[in-house]
Amino acid sequence: MTTSGDWQETLDELDRRRRHAYGMGGPERLAKHRDKGKLDARARIDHLLDKGTFREFGTLVGGDIAADGIVAGSGLIDGRPVMVGAEDFTTLAGSIGPGGNAKRYRLAELALRDRVPLIMLLEGAGFRPSGEHYGRTPTDLLSQTQCSGKVPMVAGLLGPSAGHGALVAPVCDWTIMSAQGAIFTAGPPVVKESTGEDVTKEELGGPDVALTSGVIHNYAETDEAVLDDIRRYLSYFPSSAWSYPESLPEDDAAQPRPTPELLDIVPRTNRRVYDMRAVLDVVFDDRGWFEIQPRFGPAIICALAHLGGHPVAVVANQPLSLAGSIDADAADKAAHFVMVADSFHLPIVFLADNPGMLPGSRSERAGVLRSGARMFAAQTAATTIKLHVTLRKAYGFGSMVMSLLGFDNQSATFAYPGATMGAMSASALSKASHADEDLEAKLRQMEVDASFRSAGHLGFDELIHPEETRNVLLWALQRALYSRQAAPEPVARTVITP
Repeated sequence: MTTSGDWQETLDELDRRRRHAYGMGGPERLAKHRDKGKLDARARIDHLLDKGTFREFGTLVGGDIAADGIVAGSGLIDGRPVMVGAEDFTTLAGSIGPGGNAKRYRLAELALRDRVPLIMLLEGAGFRPSGEHYGRTPTDLLSQTQCSGKVPMVAGLLGPSAGHGALVAPVCDWTIMSAQGAIFTAGPPVVKESTGEDVTKEELGGPDVALTSGVIHNYAETDEAVLDDIRRYLSYFPSSAWSYPESLPEDDAAQPRPTPELLDIVPRTNRRVYDMRAVLDVVFDDRGWFEIQPRFGPAIICALAHLGGHPVAVVANQPLSLAGSIDADAADKAAHFVMVADSFHLPIVFLADNPGMLPGSRSERAGVLRSGARMFAAQTAATTIKLHVTLRKAYGFGSMVMSLLGFDNQSATFAYPGATMGAMSASALSKASHADEDLEAKLRQMEVDASFRSAGHLGFDELIHPEETRNVLLWALQRALYSRQAAPEPVARTVITP
């Protein structure tokens, strides 16, 4: 391309400034960063997005500080637009300056304006120490919060993230951390100065801490694996709350089929445990499913899956953990997951098999009733399609939080024959009432007959054979999808509570 002589000097200056920004922290810092097995900020974006689709803005922000420590722009994932920001740890430890703060605000502003997902790749030291006052510094978090429930928001933790920058993660709908990730209010030096405690960044907020506390949802070993999982997570979601999730083209993986395997997987007796994950493997499409937050509140499984090619959210009790009893962590996890699914119009499939909320002094000290109420409020307020199956049992409040409740706006409710339900199990009621042997036997027989009595007065829509599980859910979902006869809108709430 021929350039007019009048332009050459100016364009050379533009090129020089761009090259400085593209160079990030310089060859030595980049080499040190890569020697740790990490991708740099620009390489992370390149891996995340469809090849050649990244379009940067704010390249020259920061002047001598390359891109002011954050690379920002738009691109495509599976052909759909997203906004993405990646903190550059090689440039002043990815710290936030005035220009970087403005770019972060602009990312969220454009995500909401254009109704596309927002992705933040975090590895930074928080606000940059400076003698100047940055003005209204938290504006990026304000704009991010305004996105909540309107566009999907995802954060990847790919190194240490502290202070203000770390707050980006819990405000997002979903977060994932690499082996080298860490997240904390303040880093080890500040902790030492403030409290006298000697602690490493791993002990303060590494994966073992952040995943078990519930601050971070998922884990992947490497940068590349984290970025691949971000792409996978977003594949289940629409671009915004103004659109519905896209169904996959029909293929063999999405066809109706019986599920006789469930007769071997699900024991008839309530006294035996089994792995609910095996049920998900059989019921949902052969493409596999994606579990959310597996290391927090394991008594409930939250997962994204496809049913007949349609993206769905799954909330299932896990008998392998606490015999399926719902503790505070499990309820908190499920409440947040239900709110996210509802916000983006994913149908929710509830698979119930629990003896109720977890009793005991330790559970009460953890606030199990408060957390259970939070889960109940989330699911009963959900306006999306809801489908329910009780496999063996669902007692008391444990049935209500799992959407087994009349007049609760479900599209379909099913139960297996012999499923037991009520205020409490026969065993617990016998002990509580000091029943004699004859009465205890009668209580147990009444428990066995409960599903048939309930079916007799339409306590749920139908008793089903376990072999029918996938097909009745698929047919109910296909019918329920006809309710989408108006343009989707965001759910009427302020934000998704972290």
